[in-house]
Amino acid sequence: MRVGLFTREYPSQVYGGAGVHVDYLSRELAKEIEVEVHCWGKQHSDEASLTVRGEEPWSEISEGTTGKFKGALEALSLNLTQVKALEGIDIVHTHTWYVSMAGYLAKKLYGVPFVLTTHSLEPLRAWKAEQLGSGYAMSSWMERTAVEDADAIIAVSEGTKTDILKAYPDVDASRIHVIYNGIDLAEYQKTSDTQALIDYGVDPTLPYILFVGRITRQKGVTHLVDAISYLPADTQVVLCAGAPDTPEIAAELREKVERARQHHPRIVWIEKMVTKKEAIQLYSNAQIFCCPSVYEPFGIINLEAMACRAPVVASATGGIKEVVVEGVTGHLVPFEQDPVTSFPSDPEQFAKDLAAPLNALLLDPAKCKAMGEAGRKRVEDIFSWTAIAHQTIALYERLIAERKQGR
Repeated sequence: MRVGLFTREYPSQVYGGAGVHVDYLSRELAKEIEVEVHCWGKQHSDEASLTVRGEEPWSEISEGTTGKFKGALEALSLNLTQVKALEGIDIVHTHTWYVSMAGYLAKKLYGVPFVLTTHSLEPLRAWKAEQLGSGYAMSSWMERTAVEDADAIIAVSEGTKTDILKAYPDVDASRIHVIYNGIDLAEYQKTSDTQALIDYGVDPTLPYILFVGRITRQKGVTHLVDAISYLPADTQVVLCAGAPDTPEIAAELREKVERARQHHPRIVWIEKMVTKKEAIQLYSNAQIFCCPSVYEPFGIINLEAMACRAPVVASATGGIKEVVVEGVTGHLVPFEQDPVTSFPSDPEQFAKDLAAPLNALLLDPAKCKAMGEAGRKRVEDIFSWTAIAHQTIALYERLIAERKQGR
């Protein structure tokens, strides 16, 4: 069996959870079947069962388009390029709207089954209009067209399955299959190494609260910064936050951080996406990991933190509720959401509610340690990439068999 995996992100150009997912899934699948990855960016490699083919968007669009919708046009152009040569592919599998039309077209042109993994849903991310401008209408159209035509949709959590049926009520629920994200248990392990902390100005002798993620409305980092005012003045907070969606949100976060530093000077802002080795050191030495996302179909960063034995304080939304166990591996913070934007209806109350469990855990290192150990056990029991790859291959085999039978 040979699968064509389509993705925007692939190493060395990974900046979000979807890219992490495809990185590990492709390598795990390649232990059992042939995998051909089609991604953004000029790269080309051939291994025994894993080949990578990177392409760039059409130059006419990249060089000749200036509006915010440029990204949506680039995505469509690259989708058209990626389906030109798929000889020998038995099934196609796409990740995120950026490549969804490649799967849609491959199904029509090559007569192969089409699997789509949704890591997020455009109708539930209204703030993307800030990043994509009028291109948001195009990204939404691309996603809808692909979702409604896919032979199988993989939801990364039960919460995501519910969201799919809500956003796309015409989709047959039997076509949606829940397969969780995973974690490399050998790679993500607690370490006592603190060199990355020292390099970035974090005091390894003091406890700290850690955030890791992109600067985007979805990840809620501004709400965590707002919560700092409700923490003790000497609290060390490490914001590992880079890759802003827009200059505007980057400027907004900078203003909030500078204001918070006036009374809480121990805020360390690492304005870049760090390496895996550095992230593992940051997770491992954190007293608490905080995930204040307002929308999160799964939240792979919580798995990374738990694998490194960090307790998690996270917003009670989406797939996070299936990863973090309240009172066992951390604390979940409920909040009332705006039905259109998913933003907190009362941002100040959300900030206060985030601060409450953070304060409690800062005062209870023993509880933090117990939650960290429970988190590690949970990821070992449920979230290995081997199990996830086997579930995915079983779905491929079923769809191929059904296609051969004319169903």
